[in-house]
Amino acid sequence: MPAKPMAILDAFKSGTQAFIAGDRVKAISALQYAAENGHAGAQWKLGRIYADGDGVKADPYKAFHYFSQVAAQNADTSPFLPQARYVANAFVALGNYHLDGIPNTEIKSDPRRAAQLFRYAATYFGDADAQYCLARLYLDGRGAQKDPRTAARWLYSAANKGQYQAQALLGQMMVHGDGIPRQAARGLMWLTLALDAAHSNGDEWIQKAYDDAVSETTEDDRIIARAYLEQHLRATR
Repeated sequence: MPAKPMAILDAFKSGTQAFIAGDRVKAISALQYAAENGHAGAQWKLGRIYADGDGVKADPYKAFHYFSQVAAQNADTSPFLPQARYVANAFVALGNYHLDGIPNTEIKSDPRRAAQLFRYAATYFGDADAQYCLARLYLDGRGAQKDPRTAARWLYSAANKGQYQAQALLGQMMVHGDGIPRQAARGLMWLTLALDAAHSNGDEWIQKAYDDAVSETTEDDRIIARAYLEQHLRATR
């Protein structure tokens, strides 16, 4: 007999509460019940738990299968619904698994498939992380033809949504004129915006990129960059 919708929802809520309380055994059991009965939130939560090794041994293969369920069953979810961000996140996770492969499994490195997954989440859901990941592929010529200008367009879209890695990479490209016209002050603005999040997440490359940018720009560039920054912050408040 199929599980009743309320029983599935109760299992998801119970599992989430148990997870927050630190009872991993109860949490996994309840979430698995909800996931096996098609609850996308439970599938996504289990995917994240196994991907991050959050209270359990990390298992990318299990995470891959949970994220696959989310993506397969919810690809047409309206991008305007709250759950869309979880579906988009599942697509991004799958893209990264296909990009690098999962050792000792049948999931081999397939950059073209990764690009397809990132592109879907970037276009349909407008997901900033997917846009950043897709831009990296265009920059590296991996899974897509190398195209710095297309990469910069995706980075700009993600940067405007607050994706700090996209802000940093776009800023770096602008400061140095890497494949796009040089705009030193604008690039320094983006790098400055990325700094706080970079420190919180331990992305040392962004601090280095910022330091390099400061040393390679003029005082006039830095004054203009501060004006751009103030303008940007006013517009996004």
